[in-house]
Amino acid sequence: MSTGSVCRNNNSFMHCPIVRVGIGQDSHRFLPADSSKPCIIGGVIFDDVPGLSADSDGDVIFHAICNAITSVTGIPILGGIAIDLCHKDGITDSQVYLEKALETLGKIKVQHVALTLEGKRPRLQSRSLEIRKRIAEVMSLELSQVGLTATSGDGLTDFGCGDGIQCFCVLTTSEI
Repeated sequence: MSTGSVCRNNNSFMHCPIVRVGIGQDSHRFLPADSSKPCIIGGVIFDDVPGLSADSDGDVIFHAICNAITSVTGIPILGGIAIDLCHKDGITDSQVYLEKALETLGKIKVQHVALTLEGKRPRLQSRSLEIRKRIAEVMSLELSQVGLTATSGDGLTDFGCGDGIQCFCVLTTSEI
């Protein structure tokens, strides 16, 4: 990776960070209501909805962040590292995948993570602060560096009809 660039500031030169933006997405369908698998979103358990259909815990937030990191580094996390952890080692905790993804960043520092969830359920508003705190903790960020919005989807997609949930992530990074 490049070590930075030179910028001009008031007729003098200074070292400027390289900024990269990663975009990630993930989605999963809900399991049948009688499933015993918990629903985990952003590292937080939701008891009022069934779990998500996935080999792992199906945490769409952590998966979307992993995909955004992949778009910054080019290193396949969910399609590579996580598959090995899940199938070879039996690790299904998406937090472990995210921690491995963060290790691939090397000298690249996450400056901000912006997340948007689409789904009719669960209702996230009352727990959004808890989710943001969990993400900030796992990623070693300040709470102000984690943004989270949610939309019901108004019944326009499978997610808006309550069949599943999807997450989009924009990750802003810098390297000095």
